[in-house]
Amino acid sequence: MARGEDLVTSSHDPESSARPDPWSRRSGDGGELAEPAEPAVSEALEAGFTHRYGGHGTGFAAGGPLDVMLPGPDLAWHAGAARQRGLGALSDDELIGVLGGARRLSSWSAELELAAVAELDARRAGPDGREGEHVAEEITAALTLTGRSADALLELSRRLGRLPQTQALLAAGVIDRSRAAVIADQLGILSDADAAAVEERIAPRAGGMTTGQLRAACQRAVLAHDPQAAARRREKAEKDARVECWAEPAGTGAIAGRDLNLAAVIAADKHLDAAARWLKQHGAPGTMDQLRAQVFLARLTGQPLPALLPRPAGPAEPGSLDPATPAGPASPGPATPAGPNPAAPAGPGSWVAGPGGLAGSVNLIMPASAWLGLCDAPGEVAGTGAADAATCRDLATALAGHAGSRWCLTLTDHVGRAVAHGCAQAGPGPPGPSATADPRSWLARIAISPIETGPCTHRRESAGYQPAPSLRHLIKIRSPRCGFPGCRRPAACSDDDHTIPYHQGGRTCECNLYPLCRRHHQAKQVPGWHLSQPEPGRLAWTLPSGRTYTMAPEPYPG
Repeated sequence: MARGEDLVTSSHDPESSARPDPWSRRSGDGGELAEPAEPAVSEALEAGFTHRYGGHGTGFAAGGPLDVMLPGPDLAWHAGAARQRGLGALSDDELIGVLGGARRLSSWSAELELAAVAELDARRAGPDGREGEHVAEEITAALTLTGRSADALLELSRRLGRLPQTQALLAAGVIDRSRAAVIADQLGILSDADAAAVEERIAPRAGGMTTGQLRAACQRAVLAHDPQAAARRREKAEKDARVECWAEPAGTGAIAGRDLNLAAVIAADKHLDAAARWLKQHGAPGTMDQLRAQVFLARLTGQPLPALLPRPAGPAEPGSLDPATPAGPASPGPATPAGPNPAAPAGPGSWVAGPGGLAGSVNLIMPASAWLGLCDAPGEVAGTGAADAATCRDLATALAGHAGSRWCLTLTDHVGRAVAHGCAQAGPGPPGPSATADPRSWLARIAISPIETGPCTHRRESAGYQPAPSLRHLIKIRSPRCGFPGCRRPAACSDDDHTIPYHQGGRTCECNLYPLCRRHHQAKQVPGWHLSQPEPGRLAWTLPSGRTYTMAPEPYPG
């Protein structure tokens, strides 16, 4: 008998038509959970299943043996064989069966991954049961994850460790990883005993809900079991309040406040609506979403609301108030006087610096030819990421108008590696007819020196433990992010680590310094971890597993 025939025969249960359906829904309750009861017709289906048990199809067709097969090596073999033969040869019914099988295999694979993470976590635990240190860092290097993703994976494995029913449903393909994560997250605020009690109510219905339905059902079940749970979750989250910014794939940027007070967030949202409506009423072009975004940036950069209008505003009209300050008995007039606005933006999406120009320090790195307008090669804003040439030129213009801006020039090779660098005492000045505003003559006055990329000459070595400011600056230019695989922490927010510790004879030099965030700086010092720098700017990490991971500075755009 062929392998495929044997597997199909062995996996088919001839008594499946008599198998009761354990998943029942209370009719008319909008998705409320019901305790397992006598067999009933199911309105919801498990993840990856598109039929009721007991069908009489063949192969992957509805009710066929492969359509009901539990995930594992056998189902993977058959799914792979169907893929190799060509999905175009399948009927629509069979194709849906393969789709469901692939989803069950994905759930099975996710549970295997989480189980492996849990086993590694257990092996790194202390003899007294304390959680192991820096397990997430090992996962980060092994799976090429960000630190946040590795933390989330480790946390999910730990939470599922006390939810055996949820873990079993994931392994069986009844729920997928997203739904397992919803259950684990929502029950994470409860004690082990309380979590087990709520899981008893949640698990029987989990496979028949979307993640949104499941989250709502979990929240109701948790509150019914422990009315104070929501308050504890909110208080815990608000302690992690923060503002994050990042570059979007489209070349735009994003800034967001996370884990903020909900009432304050709702009030802020309504404030943006009111301000956007005010702009719309006064002739500002754009959709409400575009206007809300402009108001958001204007408030953060200190621009008055009338500055967003497309033309110079005349005398204030009755009732034309800047909604930043509510009108009322205590505030009878306009919050911001309307007047000439020579810097008014041309339309939605444009940007100008706020009062006083661009404040703070922005390390802008871009090809000189792009800055001069000779090409459109991209550049980079340190700590944020790649930026198109137009954005870099806008920032460079804003920096030129601010006396406290720091100006540097970094040269890169064909693969984007920093190979030379120079700094200027002052920028070229704001655009204009003066000689100081000529970027070409300004560039010619900058002294450029090479960055060590091979055998180190130690020309910039500092005598003591602390690197000289010029060396510290150069190291962060050469290596703009933390030197641990996958870590995106900017070098400006990281420690200047001696790869070979200074007290063990390590040099304070380009060949022995590399930025490490505090988390990975501490990990490096744990027994079983080893770090070397075979050449300036290239690290080799050896982790407790014995595996070695090499790391080079992230290349600049080119």
